Amino acid sequence: MLEVKSQPTIRPEPRATRAEPGPPARRKVAREPLPPEGVTIAEAARRTGVSVHTLRYYERAGLVISPVDRTSGGRRRYRHLDLKWVVICTKLRATGMPIRGIRRYAELVAAGPGNEAERLALLEAHRADVRARLAEIQENLKLIDHKIDVYRGSLAAGDADQLWAPTDTR
Repeated sequence: MLEVKSQPTIRPEPRATRAEPGPPARRKVAREPLPPEGVTIAEAARRTGVSVHTLRYYERAGLVISPVDRTSGGRRRYRHLDLKWVVICTKLRATGMPIRGIRRYAELVAAGPGNEAERLALLEAHRADVRARLAEIQENLKLIDHKIDVYRGSLAAGDADQLWAPTDTR
């Protein structure tokens, strides 16, 4: 009997293409092992899906929970904890938490044990804000779905030309 062994699929690296509008895709941290000395700011940006500028801004704005290591030449070296924290910050920011809220959360985390109730309150308040915005978006989506149904129905019935269209009657 002939045995056929499957060859591993080799996929080419995706080519750089023009980015679609919207937020950049986020990468998961820690899928690739970090060297013991940490990674450069460029590699940290690649691994977290944020720009080098954003990483520098987070540091300047007081959003990091511990100082980022530096080489003897002054270059930043990011460790696993740094990368995980950047992802947390970007998710909080992507869900609408103001910078001052992220800074406050970072201050509480950096302060260590004893303030967990305050951290919890901050996150619960943010979750309530996110849920309220999601509910508003769901309501807006209902209108969009209705309009899609109207257009589909009109196109199927052959009377799409009867749909309302604004005109200037001046």
